Amino acid sequence: MSNKKYITLGFTTIAVTLTILFSANLFAKTADSSKKEASRLEALAKFTKVISIVEQYNVDNVSIEDLMDKALQGMMTNLDAHSNFLTQKDYKKLKVQTDGEFGGLGITVGIRDGALTVIAPIEGTPADKAGVKSSDIILKINDESTLNMTIDEAVSRMRGKVGEPIEITIVRKGEAKPLAIKIVRGIITIESVYTKTIYDDILYVRVTSFDKKVIEDVSKAINKKKAMTKGIVLDLRNNPGGLLDQAVGLVDLFVDKGDIVSQKGRKASDDQVYSAKSSNTMTDVPVVVLVNGGSASASEIVSGALQDHKRAIVVGENTFGKGSVQVVLPITQDEAIKLTIARYYLPSGRTIQALGVKPDIEVFPGVVQQDENDFSIKEADLKKHLEEELVKTETKAKKAEENGDKKDIISKEQLYKDIQLKESVDIIRALIIVKG
Repeated sequence: MSNKKYITLGFTTIAVTLTILFSANLFAKTADSSKKEASRLEALAKFTKVISIVEQYNVDNVSIEDLMDKALQGMMTNLDAHSNFLTQKDYKKLKVQTDGEFGGLGITVGIRDGALTVIAPIEGTPADKAGVKSSDIILKINDESTLNMTIDEAVSRMRGKVGEPIEITIVRKGEAKPLAIKIVRGIITIESVYTKTIYDDILYVRVTSFDKKVIEDVSKAINKKKAMTKGIVLDLRNNPGGLLDQAVGLVDLFVDKGDIVSQKGRKASDDQVYSAKSSNTMTDVPVVVLVNGGSASASEIVSGALQDHKRAIVVGENTFGKGSVQVVLPITQDEAIKLTIARYYLPSGRTIQALGVKPDIEVFPGVVQQDENDFSIKEADLKKHLEEELVKTETKAKKAEENGDKKDIISKEQLYKDIQLKESVDIIRALIIVKG
């Protein structure tokens, strides 16, 4: 009986102790919550006071609306290089960018080491034709310094009326002094996907940016040439990125299972994993992906995911290194904020941010050096060479040219002018032989 009393008393003591601990913990949490709320109110009061003082005493008469816009711009741009406040004008421009046509120079820019840097010129645009290159640092736009200029401010200054000239001053690696490049603004129409054939059995797929039609266009190209394709060269050089779903879908055309990319943020709700589906896979032929310093964001997801899955050989130069996720969140009907909410991670768990994707085989741009030996004897020089085969080959080439098919074929001459592409084709040829 005595033992039962002690046991009951023991349970009672434990219950009281737990109640006290729980209460203390609850009070601590409540006190901590109250402290945080007080701190928030104090910070907001400080902000309101500063706005009020500036509105009252600033030398220029600035409206409260303008002050709030400037405050929002300052706050967002100080978070990171890709977050910013989008005014009505900025928000409208952002919507235009993903529709495939806009006015300007045709370059994609980013902030690298605090400097406004060209990620890539868009192929065939005024900037590309004027000689702007990936990794060029833009010092001035006309006579205005880009120091402390945001990406959106820079883009806004580079855009203008079609036909209007603009001058950008750049610093380029290997050049002793800054270069002034004059460009005439034009309508920028992006052909995001185009294809050609190499040696009759290799499909060359060039993706210049990830707009909303990439998966559709690449799928059509693969289907059209499926019967003759033994290997694919996927060229993502100077591709600055674009829509995430298009990058995921492109990888899914080549990979039948496993993760493609994941994003991890501050909140669990921001975490997401994108995986391949076997029903979307279109081909199992060998693939080589071409990249360079102008390959960024979505391009890095595609090349990195295919590399991690051992589905492709990545050739070229280290990519740009943009591995963060931005979302556009409307705050009014005409205004929004662009906010970095997460970072991308490849299937192996590695991050792209600031590191980029390292190619399996590093190849720098240039031409293929050829030693022409006029004294060498070839089959065609022999007295009894196979004339009929030679005539057949020449006739076939001539017919292709007459039918206008030459534009869809990468010739040997073009191949030898691009050593990165030539190396890719050689690798594909070796993979085709190994596969049998």
